[in-house]
Amino acid sequence: MKTIIRVVLLGGLALGAAAGAARADETSPEPKPMRAEGGAHTQPGARADGLTPQERMNRRFPQKVRVGDLIGLPMQDYDDRVLGYVEKVVRTPDGRIVLVMPYGGFLGYGARPVGIPIETVAILARHLNVLDIPREDFPTLPTWADGEGMPIPADDTIRIAISRR
Repeated sequence: MKTIIRVVLLGGLALGAAAGAARADETSPEPKPMRAEGGAHTQPGARADGLTPQERMNRRFPQKVRVGDLIGLPMQDYDDRVLGYVEKVVRTPDGRIVLVMPYGGFLGYGARPVGIPIETVAILARHLNVLDIPREDFPTLPTWADGEGMPIPADDTIRIAISRR
């Protein structure tokens, strides 16, 4: 009885492998994307549309949010990997809003603060998605200096784009 089961299992595995190889030959040479375009996962094609970050933000239905609710939220890239956590929200002298978070380091040590323009992120539930800055560009972002902007009080309300899956 055990021998019959082994033969059936091994035969089934061989047939499954042959069928998988045949299907691989029939498909197109380029693999299909794993995720649908749109929503939180718009980063790969975001720069090809020719829009400014402000225009993209306006297309993402910006909504009011209390500044204090953004403090401590994780910033994630398009693959939902956490890049850092928002430490403060500041307004630059030219009126732009920037989210400041520590980036780099090891286990929180040695990280440097970087400023992420609010036009490049969108909120989705209790985290922020960085949509218009690729993860590979984060090490090249300039270090944020405290004198570059005034912190926005936690009770103030600002607008931030919303995202979906």
